[in-house]
Amino acid sequence: MYDRIKGFRDFYPGEMSARRAAIDVLEDTAREYGFREIGTPALERAEMWTDKSGDDIVDELYAFEDQSGRHVTLTPELTPTVARMVVAKQQALSKPIKWVSTRPFWRYEQVQQGRYREFYQTNVDIFGSAEPEADAEILAWAADALTGLGLTGDHFEFRISHRDILGGVLESYETEVDTEAAIRAVDKSDKLSRAEYHDLLIDAGLTAEQAAEFGDLIAGGDLDEVEAFANTERVTAAVENLRNVLDAAEDFGAREYCTISLETARGLDYYTGVVFECFDSAGEVSRAIFGGGRYDDLIERFGGQPTPAVGVAPGHATLSLLCQRAGVWPEESVTTDYYVLQIGDTRSEAARIVHELRDRGHVVETDIAGRSFGAQLDYADSINAETVVIVGEQDLANDEVTIKDMASGDQTQLPVDEFPGDRERPTFEDFA
Repeated sequence: MYDRIKGFRDFYPGEMSARRAAIDVLEDTAREYGFREIGTPALERAEMWTDKSGDDIVDELYAFEDQSGRHVTLTPELTPTVARMVVAKQQALSKPIKWVSTRPFWRYEQVQQGRYREFYQTNVDIFGSAEPEADAEILAWAADALTGLGLTGDHFEFRISHRDILGGVLESYETEVDTEAAIRAVDKSDKLSRAEYHDLLIDAGLTAEQAAEFGDLIAGGDLDEVEAFANTERVTAAVENLRNVLDAAEDFGAREYCTISLETARGLDYYTGVVFECFDSAGEVSRAIFGGGRYDDLIERFGGQPTPAVGVAPGHATLSLLCQRAGVWPEESVTTDYYVLQIGDTRSEAARIVHELRDRGHVVETDIAGRSFGAQLDYADSINAETVVIVGEQDLANDEVTIKDMASGDQTQLPVDEFPGDRERPTFEDFA
């Protein structure tokens, strides 16, 4: 008996049915927005991560040396991969590039609520537009996908900020500040005590007085106050951009879900502009449901031409937690339209009925294990069959079959050549 590896999960048919329904909503919504599906490899060169983050990141990767001596890793995120793909065919791709992908990723990290070592995300990205409308379209897609799952504004909120507001305020101090370290501290602030948060800001180069001042200013979230405090072109431009994105989000139907939250920073250093995170409004899910933002420099860092980009990546584990809390997670059960039950030597006629029903797009099962009448009926019940078609030797001798409605238990007989007939979805009610 082998144990499952920690941080990896099994999904049985009922669970997968619910997951598939949720994924279909995310992907179908993306298709409505014109996002095109891509496929990406599970394995990439580890240098795509170590070159920008240092060798220490290897401890967080499923990295190894392959048989050709290459240092490779199971991909921990999609953004570097799509950046590589854009660079490879940058001149041939029509702009804006709008891609969607659902797939697993792997990180060797502490397992906790909503976080696993193998996890699934739906990534939605736009390359080639620096306009506020691109950011707003990402927000609008996320809002439409969540409401398509049955969620409302009472269940979630988008906390939105701008990296240049944080960076510009930090640069306005006369002391030398490690801006990225300070932004990472802001990103962790909701998980830290006030003292711990201020200590990280002090470690990044602020004085104790400046750390307290900066913390209060950012927590206040007043854009006018922040702009007046920093009094720099960088912050003024960032505030204007953030307001323009929110104005576009208003037109696109997503503004009602957005809250300005300057403490939203996103810890990854490739973010350059607007960033946002989705949170459970009730606070019952302990971490962000998902996050995204603008990363205008990444394509150039991967050797391509300067290309603005913005994207988001809902994680399915945290999203399922939110949907379950809200009571809108799809039912975790299998469903079957028809079970064709065979009694005696009736395989040929049963197979005809099965084929005709499947040709109409229905989910149809029949006996493949030589079971008794009672065992077949129990199986049909276990797979939630809506209708059972009983094909028995005695019925066929009279040129008949029996149709049974599993919910009510009612059944009726009808001429075999009338089923399924011309009906797209024949049920007991059609013949009762």
